[in-house]
Amino acid sequence: MSEHDTLPPLATLKAGLQRTTEALANELGNPTGTTPGWTDLEWRLAAAVAAAHGVAPLLSVYPRWQNPSWSRFLESQYEHVAQRHQRTHALLARIDADARAAGIALVALKGSALHALGIYTPGERPMADIDLLVRDADMERAGALLEKLGYGTSFNMWKHRVYKPCGESPTFGLGEHRDTPINIELHTRIQERLPVATVDITDRIYPRAPVPGIHAYPSTGALMSHLLLHAAGNLCSRSIRLIHLNDISLLASRMVRSDWHELWGGDADVSPWWALPPLQLVSRYYPDAVPSALLYELAFDCHALLRTVSRHRTLTQWSCSELWLHAWSGFEWARTTRERVHYIFNRVRPSREAQQERDDMIRTQLWLQGAPWVRTGQMRRVLTWLTHPVPRMDTLYVLRAALGSSLAAWS
Repeated sequence: MSEHDTLPPLATLKAGLQRTTEALANELGNPTGTTPGWTDLEWRLAAAVAAAHGVAPLLSVYPRWQNPSWSRFLESQYEHVAQRHQRTHALLARIDADARAAGIALVALKGSALHALGIYTPGERPMADIDLLVRDADMERAGALLEKLGYGTSFNMWKHRVYKPCGESPTFGLGEHRDTPINIELHTRIQERLPVATVDITDRIYPRAPVPGIHAYPSTGALMSHLLLHAAGNLCSRSIRLIHLNDISLLASRMVRSDWHELWGGDADVSPWWALPPLQLVSRYYPDAVPSALLYELAFDCHALLRTVSRHRTLTQWSCSELWLHAWSGFEWARTTRERVHYIFNRVRPSREAQQERDDMIRTQLWLQGAPWVRTGQMRRVLTWLTHPVPRMDTLYVLRAALGSSLAAWS
């Protein structure tokens, strides 16, 4: 028996994921309240999409589609996220107090910053973990601070070090749960590989005059720069989430032209070419969020292949809602021939660092547990990608959770 024999035909799931993803994205960007005439399978797929894209609790506060099981699921997600937010908020306060006592300056990143600004109220936006920026010289002391709070190092990635609470186990099921452990990621740089060259904007994020404790971003423009670079990295790996687009659209509504200028980092010679694809995708679903003049200006900095591809791709195609893996995902982001050659070589023969990161992911991520495919050799995986459609393990995990029980049971 294959690993997905218990699911409906994959072609059916692929089409249903596209249909429900685009419907949810359009509803969130331009709410109508008009209930889709979906089948039971499509409602289940919509729940899977809402959970995977982090928007289930947010949808519960918008004009509701008239489906009792769907509404119960959204309301349950809102309650779980609200209760988890209390735990997260308390943990941040404890980290802030301990960092002040230890003389360590930190910056609370992304979701924590959006909540602190009041862009979301507790319960609306889930936070998978707490992201903190710390100076490289303070990394070990910050890690020791977290260990005193009952955390231990789970694994290291090139972007950050992941800490998990000792003795706590992840919860199984669809979407958010109040008891899910709160992981912490420590960053010393704010950077992304796109897909080979690294874009680093740390200097825009770290405070110029740091004092011990948790800091906010220096400016709204700095926060937007980070959200867009993070989104660009997720687009490059086809793992963008609808909640990321919503974050950008809400923050954009607070920005004036001078805020957008910070994309250039105060240097006219710096090219924020990476900002165009996420902003084009935001403008697709939130038509009034992004100034058209900004898109026009950024288009001059973005190379032709990526500019053309990003103009036409949908959220489904950029995210886990696209069921199939793509052998050369991210290739269009390479800007030079040298980068493209380097990218292809890395895909065929991953570096030792990439192999270690893969092993850490297999060891720590629930959706990769028990999946024989992820343990096969790289050459075999590449050949399979090129000759057969291969479903994404993260997508299958969410689909099984959504299709394995009744909607009523999720509450």
